[in-house]
Amino acid sequence: MPDYKVYYFNVKALGEPLRFLLSYGNLPFDDVRITREEWPALKPTMPMGQMPVLEVDGKRVHQSLAMCRYVAKQINLAGDNPLEALQIDAIVDTINDFRLKIAIVAYEPDDIVKEKKIITLNNEVIPFYLTKLNVIAKENNGHLVLGKPTWADVYFAGILDYLNYLTKTNLLENFPNLQEVVNKVLDHENIKAYIAKRPITEV
Repeated sequence: MPDYKVYYFNVKALGEPLRFLLSYGNLPFDDVRITREEWPALKPTMPMGQMPVLEVDGKRVHQSLAMCRYVAKQINLAGDNPLEALQIDAIVDTINDFRLKIAIVAYEPDDIVKEKKIITLNNEVIPFYLTKLNVIAKENNGHLVLGKPTWADVYFAGILDYLNYLTKTNLLENFPNLQEVVNKVLDHENIKAYIAKRPITEV
């Protein structure tokens, strides 16, 4: 079995889907949580000077979706054929598009501009994406694609706390089918074990 290390800050954010997938598949990994003080010295050693980074047998790779997809293939959550893989990727990319639209607003430095963007986000963007995904979850028996567990489910469950943090709300309050997707992941015994031992963080 390869030797895995995950390098990220002591937050959930973009690192948690990767940690979730490794845990879901029962793949042991070193959860290396970097402090803000340690980061300047470590940054030049990372492929693109950013994290999260996955190290596999000493080889460090970046890009969170690529890392998640790699792990998903190791634990048979990436589809049984190229068409299934494509369908899963389409859903994951949709979730990531949603995340980016939220992040652009959350990290807007101009308060006046941000206030206007929040109105559009809350009234248009969030309802559009969550309504679509909620219907998809219903059609797929509490999963996001193919009617079975895939890494799309795990990715969504892993990124949700970060999205709730950025929007300062419970995004799934009125979307029970999506909540069912998340609950199925959180009820997995390996995810329960990981959550029980992970550090408590706000983000």
